Amino acid sequence: MLKGNAVIGQSGGPTSVINSSLAGVVTAAKDAGCIENIYGMRFGIEGLMDENLIDLGKEVEPTIEGLKTTPSSALGSCRHKLQEEDLPKVLDVLQRYNIRYFFLIGGNDTMDTIHRVEKYAVEKGYDLRGIGIPKTVDNDLYGTDHTPGFASAARYMALSVKQAGVLARDMQKVDQFVIFQCIGRDAGWLVAATALAKQNEDDAPHILCMPERDFDKEKFLADVEKAYKKYGWVSVVCGEGITYADGTPVSASETKDKFNNVEFGAMGGTSVAVQLHKMISEKFGWRGEFQITESLPMSAADRAAQLDIDEAFMAGENAVRLAEQGQSGVMVSLERVPGDTYDCTTGTAPLSEVAVRAKPMPDEFINDEGNFITDAFIEYAKPLLGEMPDYVRLACHKVK
Repeated sequence: MLKGNAVIGQSGGPTSVINSSLAGVVTAAKDAGCIENIYGMRFGIEGLMDENLIDLGKEVEPTIEGLKTTPSSALGSCRHKLQEEDLPKVLDVLQRYNIRYFFLIGGNDTMDTIHRVEKYAVEKGYDLRGIGIPKTVDNDLYGTDHTPGFASAARYMALSVKQAGVLARDMQKVDQFVIFQCIGRDAGWLVAATALAKQNEDDAPHILCMPERDFDKEKFLADVEKAYKKYGWVSVVCGEGITYADGTPVSASETKDKFNNVEFGAMGGTSVAVQLHKMISEKFGWRGEFQITESLPMSAADRAAQLDIDEAFMAGENAVRLAEQGQSGVMVSLERVPGDTYDCTTGTAPLSEVAVRAKPMPDEFINDEGNFITDAFIEYAKPLLGEMPDYVRLACHKVK
């Protein structure tokens, strides 16, 4: 049995349940006979290189339990792009602190970090177990049915679009349209999830603009006009990363982060919602609103789905169990159990296949027109989000 210390970090943007995965790792690590101490990196891989470590084993039980429902990243996060010259420093810290178990909670880029650290350790003859724990509201990680954090963010989006839609419907004589922008650079999972808000055909949303489909301005405006004629108002939900056929972002942003990802809505560009608002206003002369959530769905613990909290904790626990069993170079995955009722278990996915890739929505989840979702997506997403509230509507009996 490989004995030594464990370290865990959190990277990238948070989710409302990322700390539940942290609680799962700490809880399981305390019971693992092979793990002597459990350390936490303050501010991700940068904290490890700076030796900014804390002893999670000394945290009291109520604090660890409370992490399950605490938003943001309790350890602090970073977006440091690991360089080749960083690897010797990382290995030096691992060796001096006798860290044999390396856990990171994060998305695509985080999985790449674990993969590179674990691979480098093997090359240098250092016995290290590296396990990734999935996290992203975007739901765009390969190798897993869905990601911890997606269900809660999707519920946040669906509820927001539903409530904003009720407002827009009743204010249609003032504002003829409303645009809701979702986070999600390369995939439209959150955009699609807002469709679960619909009770009736005329409920929001009416049009979905997803990164999986090229944006066509003329078709978009035709769809808007069609919806307006049918409902008297229009609800549009768009992904921040939608692009034209030539790959140009609709946001017109040119700013990129350390991982070479376009920062939509950053300085030098305009948010997608603002651009779409401008198109509609200029074409039809209507007045409208736009809503941009940015980090809100990543940290709204009050709207977290209980299923999401439980699965995030389960992913953390199973990361430790995999490491105990001698596995390394893998990410914990969530696997849907076939059957009429929803059930989920865990599996593994090789880090080499997960790292730096985005999982788009499959074609069968998007309608032929490319502006809405199919029943297949509703069947996939509904168990994750749970029941949506039912809102009443006045019958509006006219006075004679």
